[in-house]
Amino acid sequence: MLILTVPFKFDIPSPDDMVSTGLKSSRHLRKVDTAVPSVDIPGKMVMGDDDLVVEKDTSTDPSSSVKLDELGGNSSTVAANTQNETLILDNELQHLSLERKPKNSKTKIKKPVPVSQYKPEPWMLQGEDQDMPRQLNLAIVGHVDSGKSTLCGRLLHALGRISKKQMHKNEKEAKEKGKGSFAYAWAMDDSADERARGITMNVGVAYFDTKNYQVVMLDSPGHKDFVPNMISGVTQADAAVLVVDASLGSFESGMGVNGVGQTKEHSQLIRSFGVENLIVAVNKMDSVEYSAERFNYVKSQLGIFLRSCGYKESAITWVPLSAMENENLVTAASDTRLSSWFHGTCLLEAIDSSAPPPRDVSRPLRLPICDVISSHVLGQVAVCGKVVCGAIGSDSKVLVMPSGELATVKIIERDSSRLSLARAGDNIAIGLQGIDPIHVMSGGVLCHPDYPVSVASSLELKILVLDITVPILPGLQFELHVHHAKVSASLVRIVSLLDQKTGKASAKKPRMLTARQAAIIEVKLEREVCVEEFATLKALGRAFLRSQGSTVAVGVVQVQGERAEQAS
Repeated sequence: MLILTVPFKFDIPSPDDMVSTGLKSSRHLRKVDTAVPSVDIPGKMVMGDDDLVVEKDTSTDPSSSVKLDELGGNSSTVAANTQNETLILDNELQHLSLERKPKNSKTKIKKPVPVSQYKPEPWMLQGEDQDMPRQLNLAIVGHVDSGKSTLCGRLLHALGRISKKQMHKNEKEAKEKGKGSFAYAWAMDDSADERARGITMNVGVAYFDTKNYQVVMLDSPGHKDFVPNMISGVTQADAAVLVVDASLGSFESGMGVNGVGQTKEHSQLIRSFGVENLIVAVNKMDSVEYSAERFNYVKSQLGIFLRSCGYKESAITWVPLSAMENENLVTAASDTRLSSWFHGTCLLEAIDSSAPPPRDVSRPLRLPICDVISSHVLGQVAVCGKVVCGAIGSDSKVLVMPSGELATVKIIERDSSRLSLARAGDNIAIGLQGIDPIHVMSGGVLCHPDYPVSVASSLELKILVLDITVPILPGLQFELHVHHAKVSASLVRIVSLLDQKTGKASAKKPRMLTARQAAIIEVKLEREVCVEEFATLKALGRAFLRSQGSTVAVGVVQVQGERAEQAS
């Protein structure tokens, strides 16, 4: 049998080439808005973090034809039908591609309804979960090594929230690693990195019940490197426990004798979060023999600073205790060295006596996403956070901002208990369906579909500069925190200085800002964030400016988005 071998023609694309030509233009794209038509771009599209970049594709580059001619081929002799097949295949594959909108394009959501027209539905006001205890989101804050995690662990153990088996395991592992005193702290610090370093790095969450509340305890990092984590977690707080180390030298360190200590920074931050009720737990009193003199000294020095932060004396509760010795935590002190002179409440009673936080269900749903979590129970897309206002129910639709995508609420959980609905103030976990995980991120906000949250890339802020040593100048690059969102930003200009007594402008366009000054500034954000003006919704209108590892200013959003740009 005679077999004829046909020479391979370099000037005609092979079947593999035809497939790859079509695939190159459809790789690495995702769909955001189906209303945007598919566009054929001659070249391979490579997706960066924010932009759509066209990368040169030699298969459509005229110079590639020259190279073929040099090899003896002739690009002009490609069969017309072959060209058509290639174009048809490329076109079909292109229309199957997943697209991402170029930077600066706006998510297309339907025109929002004025908030003034919103009326809560009956199920938001009453329901089968009405008999569940009210939640109190309690932040535990303070200087590094003040004993916050140990206090949390001791409290949970005393209330039966940690089993004897788990406690025995923690004690055994802590002793094996030469950290026997960390056994109770490990009830909250359960990651390998936290246990190895002996410090809290992330916000630990635990639950316990008092007579009046189901308490959501938020154990926050004290180390200055993890203040951003502390900000994200404590923005959910209704009340706070400021843990202070009474030990000689340790209290002074927290107060920043040689700089700004975390006792001061955390006090300023939680007041800026809107927390008005504060419990000061003066810990490690056993190290000073439960000295009344030492307690009064701490109370005097710290009290002056807290009042300067805006705390009312009547809203501060002082509790001397020893977490390690379990003195004055859940019952009155048994050690006579303390009980002989202190006749106030123990820590648990102080928490239970906290004023009930306001709950606003008369406004549209706002739930800032604290974290995107992994859960077999909740499903592939799950988030957690505190409902700031409004209510949310199972099987209801929510708008996920800033992506503008709709999702369906399938599961709502609170402390591993299934709920049919949750209202303002509830700290919950939610399983979502009908949305790609790529559209859900920490710092986003779940909204009522008809009443989306505002999104802005520029802001006008009213700020108070903290105890800084380097002046703030226009052009400063810093990190801006708004609820759970964290974004790089730059100071565009200083609009005016403010008189702190009257709140009125005292100087226009100052050259710089120094410590303890109040001012109006305009900032530009690296990307859009969900935000509301403070006058509209306080929880989404508070801002924190951090630079070089320290909080340099706290403030509120005066104007956002296009209005800020017009004002400039």
